[in-house]
Amino acid sequence: MRSEPPRPVRAATLYAVLATGVLSMLLLGDGLALNLLIVAVPAALAAYHAARPTGRRPRAWSLTWAAGGLALLIVPALRDAGWPSLLAVVSAIALGSFALHGPRTWLGVLLSPLGLFDGVVKGLGWGWRGARRQFGSARGAGPTLRALAVTAVLLLVFGALFAGADAAFAGLLGDLMPDASVAEGPWRVLLLIFGVTGALAAAHTAASPVRWDRLVVRPGRPRSRVEWALPLIVLDVLFAAFNAVQLAVLFGGHDAVLDQTGLSHSAYARQGFWQLLLATVLTLVVIVFALRWAPRGGARDRTLVRSVLGVLCALTLVVVASAVRRMDMYVEEYGLTRLRLSVVAVELWLGVIILFIMAAGVWGARWLPRAVAASAAAGVLAFGLLSPDALIAERNVQRYERTGKFDLDYARQLSADAVPALDELPEPQRSCVLADIADGLGVERPPWYAMSLGEARARRVIEDRPPSADPLACGRTRTDPPSTPYGSVP
Repeated sequence: MRSEPPRPVRAATLYAVLATGVLSMLLLGDGLALNLLIVAVPAALAAYHAARPTGRRPRAWSLTWAAGGLALLIVPALRDAGWPSLLAVVSAIALGSFALHGPRTWLGVLLSPLGLFDGVVKGLGWGWRGARRQFGSARGAGPTLRALAVTAVLLLVFGALFAGADAAFAGLLGDLMPDASVAEGPWRVLLLIFGVTGALAAAHTAASPVRWDRLVVRPGRPRSRVEWALPLIVLDVLFAAFNAVQLAVLFGGHDAVLDQTGLSHSAYARQGFWQLLLATVLTLVVIVFALRWAPRGGARDRTLVRSVLGVLCALTLVVVASAVRRMDMYVEEYGLTRLRLSVVAVELWLGVIILFIMAAGVWGARWLPRAVAASAAAGVLAFGLLSPDALIAERNVQRYERTGKFDLDYARQLSADAVPALDELPEPQRSCVLADIADGLGVERPPWYAMSLGEARARRVIEDRPPSADPLACGRTRTDPPSTPYGSVP
């Protein structure tokens, strides 16, 4: 599976690796925001320069993965909430591994991130040998060292002169430059090592990727038509009967729910959401095994496979719509939370996969693994750009205006992204919520490269209208109970 050994590392690659390490040391010690994207750019350049001697050229999918990975790193720069930022960073690493390996099959997509660990182990030795070859002699290292020394001296001298001549420029220079103390020395050195190691791993992988696509899974033994199709046809009938009930009851409105079931809107929604989510996942599993064991004898067999699985996919889309509608009913009653928003997003993504499978049945499935991976990354990016905490706060504030119910305890757990929406609450609810968020932000402002746009907006709101409610008044403010009458729910 391994491609040819990597060519000797080039000077351009080493410079990009060094830049990645230095930027990691200077910028990553104060938090994660725009600095992640700044550090990732020279690491990507290191991989590009390492791949050029091998003759590899960026293809459409590789460029898509690379651009998508960099775009995902914008999320931490925009959002203060840690959970969408974590999803975005993990997805960015996965897309970076796709760009370096160029997978096309399911195994390639699933295993490509493992190739980065291989690059970490071998990249350090490869980079050390290249550095000794490039700069091992005084003659080779002399011009570079002299240029760096002259640059540092010029910046230090003229920067100090201009800062002493103008207080505004001194303040600007202080905001732009990282604040590093002697006590942080070991931590900064660790960040330098982290940046250099990561950039070398990406460069080595680009120069000598592991060809995961060469792993082959043997196709399953085809079954007879009756053995394969009869269970799925019965399953189609069951799905059709369930969907008929859903269309008649669930989408008929609140009165239909009461008439048909005797349950309230929220109780009916809570009763089946998780079951429908699990049913969607299990349907995908059934489709995978059905395709593995489907008969492949001729045109009639292919038509049968497409017909039976196509009907199952279409009926599953109705199940997806039913699950989303149930959660919408539940949110109307009890408000929106992070878990409720997340599981709805997952259910919608599963619906997209079902659509892709239906399209693959018509146009072929060669593109399916990459399309599924791209849809997951696009969903994570959209999730981060949407600002989930802000959406949760906005929806719950609207519910408060309509019903007079608001869960202050849950709102206090939201990130700074929610502050503009929570600022619309009347007093004392507004101050009761924003006081805790303000305490979490602290008084000291992080540097520009480590502060998200959501935090900057929150600080501006809090500085313009500081929270002023009495803690005793917060204790008397009406809120929803910490748990619903149905116990632990999403």
